[in-house]
Amino acid sequence: MKNDQEEIDLYRDTYVRYLGYANEVGEAFRSLVPKSIVWSSYVLSSGYVLADTVHKGAKVYQEDATPQKIKNVLLSTSDTLLWQAFASVIVPGFTINRICAAVQFAQRKSIRVVWKTPWISTLIGLVSIPFIIHPIDHTVEGAMDVTYRKWTGYHPKGASM
Repeated sequence: MKNDQEEIDLYRDTYVRYLGYANEVGEAFRSLVPKSIVWSSYVLSSGYVLADTVHKGAKVYQEDATPQKIKNVLLSTSDTLLWQAFASVIVPGFTINRICAAVQFAQRKSIRVVWKTPWISTLIGLVSIPFIIHPIDHTVEGAMDVTYRKWTGYHPKGASM
């Protein structure tokens, strides 16, 4: 739970965060819907990523009064874009795709007719989404801390600035 003093981040601390996972819903339905629907879900997720990127950059632009304002805006937007690309689109999309592929592989090997239902992989993919969100977010955060943020010396929470 957030401290009353801390500002709530619309894109990471509210249900808006789930828009970044629209492509996982598309991946879960990949075996049942046309590919254009799956790709449309990626467009929605990417829109979410870009909205957060612009929001974070605009916030730094409005609040930063230092001579390094433009540099900090660029660092903020690039940090957000990288974090969101990995935490919202790339890693979760790959994860749900592989979960559904594993279920479909098991379905092909199964001799039980009930397990051959095409909806099973979709349901398992959808049910998996809430369980992968926080571990992926924390893993990407840690990876960013020891790579990009260490290299640039910039941390969005100001820890490295």
